[in-house]
Amino acid sequence: MSIAVIKAEHLGKKFIIGHQQTEKYTALRDVITNNVKSAWAKTTGLVKGTNRRDENYTEEEFWAINDVSFQINQGDRVGILGRNGAGKSTLLKLLSRITEPTTGRINIRGRIASLLEVGTGFHPELTGRENIFLNGAILGMSRAEIRNKFDEIVAFSEVEKFLDTPVKRYSSGMYVRLAFAIAAHLEPDILIVDEVLAVGDAQFQKKCIGKMEDVSKNEGRTVLFVSHNMGVVAQLCKTALLLRKGQLVYDGDVSNVIEEYIRQNNSSEVSYVADEESSQKDIYIKSVELKNRTGEICDNFLVDENIIIRLKVGINKFDPNVKLSITLQNMLGDYLSTFVESLEEGVGDETELVIKLPANVIAPNTYAFRFAAFIPNGHVFDLVEMACPMRVVDSGSKMALYDGANYGSFIMNYEIL
Repeated sequence: MSIAVIKAEHLGKKFIIGHQQTEKYTALRDVITNNVKSAWAKTTGLVKGTNRRDENYTEEEFWAINDVSFQINQGDRVGILGRNGAGKSTLLKLLSRITEPTTGRINIRGRIASLLEVGTGFHPELTGRENIFLNGAILGMSRAEIRNKFDEIVAFSEVEKFLDTPVKRYSSGMYVRLAFAIAAHLEPDILIVDEVLAVGDAQFQKKCIGKMEDVSKNEGRTVLFVSHNMGVVAQLCKTALLLRKGQLVYDGDVSNVIEEYIRQNNSSEVSYVADEESSQKDIYIKSVELKNRTGEICDNFLVDENIIIRLKVGINKFDPNVKLSITLQNMLGDYLSTFVESLEEGVGDETELVIKLPANVIAPNTYAFRFAAFIPNGHVFDLVEMACPMRVVDSGSKMALYDGANYGSFIMNYEIL
């Protein structure tokens, strides 16, 4: 039977945002006059016992988290996804007890270790060695328990050479190495890791992912992981939560949540439509749409899904010799792959072609398409370049740790002999 270690019920966190209204142009004399007026108004208010506000100052309520409910069981590895400003960091701070909720409640069973930002919980004047004992004490560990784990922490962090150096002299990468090593090895029941791991190099990230998998699978500990790297989330996590504008919009299997996240992030201007000048040509590229496996127009695709190109060719005067070429381009405009198809005369003034590109071939990166209607070694009717830009996203391969690096345009099925 699964044991619930985190249970959030109707969780909400409200902040008050102040706005100061100012004129587009303010002279120095106006600033001085306004400040004197403001000070006088505040003084008068204090004397009279009234709290008079500045007329130019307004306040607004902002719900960073709004009516969020979920349950996480022991041993779960849960990804938390959402765009910047969706409420991910606020949720983690609520779970870590750094801040209190405005509404709702959280029941947590066990000890939590949080890695929310570089240097969290470190005292800059203390050495690495001293901070290990300080963090352990914060987590409720005895000195004897910390000593038993000390050598493992130092070996994992790879900062032994600088162990007796004040951490204020550490680089951000060294901070993260030591902080993660402490959080992972001092046996918390729940480990919360924010985007902070992106500071480390790819090799260290791989090491951390392996450690989080180990503490979850073999030691039954719970891991909450926030990252914008979909491939790493898919590789580590089994389930995920998707936040949008402070609300929980999806909770389930990680692959389904990632697909929903990508679908929500798709641009509204992902299609190509011919302008009036192009539509006067004998044969022209009338419109192009990129669709995913569910038939939705989008510009973000998982590496293991097919890309559907729905292409309409406008025909004012048909030529039986016309060919249509489709070329995949990188963002520098280089041609990566081209295929050519014949066109049949359509019904009315257009004909349609639907092409399915294979999965697990195009490597994660950003691409566009070149479309041409032409006669081989002859006339070009219409040419459209760098159309329908799209992003291919890693779905959890071992290359996911290198997301952002240009490691090529195509995936090859290789084997180690």
